[in-house]
Amino acid sequence: MPAVYNWQLGRAMSYPHAERHPQWQFAFVFNPNRCIGCQTCTMACKSTWTFSKGQELMWWNNVETKPYGGYPQHWDAKLLGMLEEANPGGQVWNASAPEPASKPYGVFEGMTIFEAAEKVPGPDGPRRALGYLPEDDEWRSPNIHEDTATGGRQNEAERYGDSVQLPEHKVWFFHLARICNHCTYPGCLASCPRNAIYKRPEDGIVLIDQSRCRGYRYCVEGCPYKKTMYRPTTRTSEKCIACYPRIEGRDPALSPEGEPCETRCMAACVGKIRLQGLIKLEENGAWAVDPKNPLYFLIRERQVALPLYPQFGTEPNGFYIPPRWVPRDYLTQMFGPGVEHAIEQYSCPDRELMAVLQLFRASRQILFRYEIEHGDKVAEVEVTLPTGETRVQEIFNDTVLGFNKFDKEVVRITVEEPTFERPREAHLNSI
Repeated sequence: MPAVYNWQLGRAMSYPHAERHPQWQFAFVFNPNRCIGCQTCTMACKSTWTFSKGQELMWWNNVETKPYGGYPQHWDAKLLGMLEEANPGGQVWNASAPEPASKPYGVFEGMTIFEAAEKVPGPDGPRRALGYLPEDDEWRSPNIHEDTATGGRQNEAERYGDSVQLPEHKVWFFHLARICNHCTYPGCLASCPRNAIYKRPEDGIVLIDQSRCRGYRYCVEGCPYKKTMYRPTTRTSEKCIACYPRIEGRDPALSPEGEPCETRCMAACVGKIRLQGLIKLEENGAWAVDPKNPLYFLIRERQVALPLYPQFGTEPNGFYIPPRWVPRDYLTQMFGPGVEHAIEQYSCPDRELMAVLQLFRASRQILFRYEIEHGDKVAEVEVTLPTGETRVQEIFNDTVLGFNKFDKEVVRITVEEPTFERPREAHLNSI
């Protein structure tokens, strides 16, 4: 296999196709700390894209309750087990010498799904990506174990006493919202023998050419996140298309001047857990340095948002701010070795990070740049960090401005939420 560089792993890895990168890359940050599991995003996607015959079990966007939930069931635990079986005891990180530009999380010394597949023989030679094809029953319950918590190893007397104490709750669960990660090195693309799957050169969105697809379901098997799904009525595979007409700015109501707009699931989010954008890439695939891009700031500069299962090797472009009450071993398995740093950043954000966090779901148009106008100090709060150290957080009522692709201001929001009092004489329902 050709060698490609994966910055999330901090090293080169094997991949079935030669390295090639788009001009821009579709990416997003989700914040599970805010997610309430309302499924508004799920139904927004469902009512837009997957409401036809044969799509009944298709949920391009889903919100699953961790640690027991999953769609399809046990998708992550099964693949983690397969990787461990292929490389016993070797799926480890060396986080001793990270480098911000090329290996921000250190080096993953284990095997990716592409490297592990070379050890698994198939009828036509080694497989391209390690994976499995879920059984039909595993697709039937998208909300299985919803709001089901795990209590850990404590007796009944302890279960309700101090179970809500940070840094880790003894009884815990969290909601994990998921869409296709539009990976840099997609497992679905690598697995397709028909070359029916491709990344768009303009924005890196991963699509399936329906005219070439023959429904072999190798893409379903090869996607580690199980976000490629088979449609029996057409005998082809389908997946999240990142609402690319909105990304292209082709909706006249939302984008009168052709401004890139957020996807349906993003725009419908009630809890304001989502921030979506486009990242400028260099020719070698490295992220162009752009600290005023909200996504670049959160992911590369502050490293407060981490990739989902980076050890799979697909270099996903979906990132998550780790939920701060969950046991750290579980989070490290899911998001890699940057968890402690990310949670510390989020638990006590400085002035700039606090302002940027206000941009989540603040505008339907995609934000390419932000500015901050400084305001007055409004509070000082003592914060206990996950390490047990206490720190005084200064909170300022700054105003953060967001700009679209054409550098036009589209959002202006303050850190302190304003209060408006309606005049009694103008509103009949005033109290």
